[in-house]
Amino acid sequence: MKGHAALKITAHAVLLAGAVTMILPFLWTVSTSLKQLSEVFVFPPKLLGASIQWGNYLRISDRFPFGTYFLNSVKITVIITLAQLITSSMAGFVFARLRFRYREALFGLYLATMMVPAQVTMIPNFIVMRYYNLVDSHWALILPALVSAFGTFLLRQFFVTIPESLEDAAKMDGCTPFGIYWRIFVPLSKPAMATLGVFVFMGSWNDFLGPLVYINSQDKMTLPLGLASMQGMYSTDWPVLMAGTVITILPLIAIFLLAQDFFIKGVTLSGLKGE
Repeated sequence: MKGHAALKITAHAVLLAGAVTMILPFLWTVSTSLKQLSEVFVFPPKLLGASIQWGNYLRISDRFPFGTYFLNSVKITVIITLAQLITSSMAGFVFARLRFRYREALFGLYLATMMVPAQVTMIPNFIVMRYYNLVDSHWALILPALVSAFGTFLLRQFFVTIPESLEDAAKMDGCTPFGIYWRIFVPLSKPAMATLGVFVFMGSWNDFLGPLVYINSQDKMTLPLGLASMQGMYSTDWPVLMAGTVITILPLIAIFLLAQDFFIKGVTLSGLKGE
């Protein structure tokens, strides 16, 4: 009994230390965004400056087209997230429920693409985008991200947990395969869809390498690339840059909080059963 209590205390201590380690950079970012530039690098470091500089958040748009960066990120992220939810759920339904020749082999081949690093396909993708004159456009970021092997796998694993009796009843009522997918599987898969949506939103919102490769014009930059461009060669207004970083993080926090219940349930259920 004492050993169990000691193990529990140790586990909580490790988790607490991990939580503190992860939250400290965010707290320091918020702290820096509320300081004057002269107070950023003082030693010993201080959590807050002499006065809270809320004006740093107002100065963002004066120094850079931050609103344009924000809207570009929203546009690209929303399109990619919705597209992957649609394509991944359809493909997951096909691999989970429809019977056809070489289904398992095709699914295995599809999953094998997850082992290919994104850096390997970067040059071929760039050549294709340049051939179709899509470089320096948002389509160069959107089109390669419309489908996802990981999303298909996640939703397929969830779909196989849905009782076949529901599908059989729908077939007896004359429901088509698409009707079964749309009327039964999609409503029942909200936890898994929310989980995938959070993952896709975070990945697309934080993507830096893609915009760095494809985007050249400032008016087409996304937030990560725009924030990087806010760093000067010889001097950087760190409080303003950190203020922009805080605003960039807020949508991610909001999305996670809104989908928190579905997210936790989806992570718990998505891999419980397989074929």
